[in-house]
Amino acid sequence: MEYVSPEGLRLDGRRPMEMRQIRAEIGAVAKADGSAVFEMGNTKVIAAVYGPREVQHRSQQMSDQALVRCEYSMANFSTGDRMRKPKGDRRSTEISLVIRQTMEACILTHLMPRSQIDIFVQVLQADGGTRSACINAATLALADAGIPLRDLVTSCSAGYLNSTPLLDLNYVEDSAGGPDVTVGFLPKLDKVTLLQVQNLLNCVILGRFSALVVGKMDSKLPIDTFENVMQLAIEGCKAIANYIREILLENTKQLEYRRGL
Repeated sequence: MEYVSPEGLRLDGRRPMEMRQIRAEIGAVAKADGSAVFEMGNTKVIAAVYGPREVQHRSQQMSDQALVRCEYSMANFSTGDRMRKPKGDRRSTEISLVIRQTMEACILTHLMPRSQIDIFVQVLQADGGTRSACINAATLALADAGIPLRDLVTSCSAGYLNSTPLLDLNYVEDSAGGPDVTVGFLPKLDKVTLLQVQNLLNCVILGRFSALVVGKMDSKLPIDTFENVMQLAIEGCKAIANYIREILLENTKQLEYRRGL
């Protein structure tokens, strides 16, 4: 199947290095301490944050930092005609762990010892890039809750199809079986906190990253090409971080206006 036309256009009309349209909204869940909706193209995710609050199970309480918990789920209607796996399946558990580890890399947990922060993310509509959208939504929700962060962690994917690096894969591209990476990135610190790899054989260079989940590795990709794909994903993360900062700034201005400041 041809995923990039001779004119250089993808199936959805984008250029190879063009992201899908992103949109975000803060305060989507009134009773949460912080919440956000984040959309990447037709992928739509909602996140809610509760805390810092008292640890529910004293045995899990940590004297030197906050306990971060995360629960990921997909709405029954999120995938349309595609089969959706039940809540609590292995994939959901893995994604919950990935999101939690990525968020822990940006939360200043040592400032909130003996407390608990709960992050809930649910996919409302899935069209590729759900993990990235979940991380971006969780970041916004944490900021909305006033949780102290060392940086805004953002996420984006990139892949390699028809000998062409592609930014921000949709479902059709993601399902094509080509090599792809999902990156979590702290832009101010210039640090990769998450690197998920799918369908990649040459993974030798990945050991230098703080978080890594490697999927099946059955597709050869030269290291220099991989680095180009990864850098493309990082540029996507930077663009998303700029957009999130704009959303947070606009939200702050609205709050100041309401308070008459």
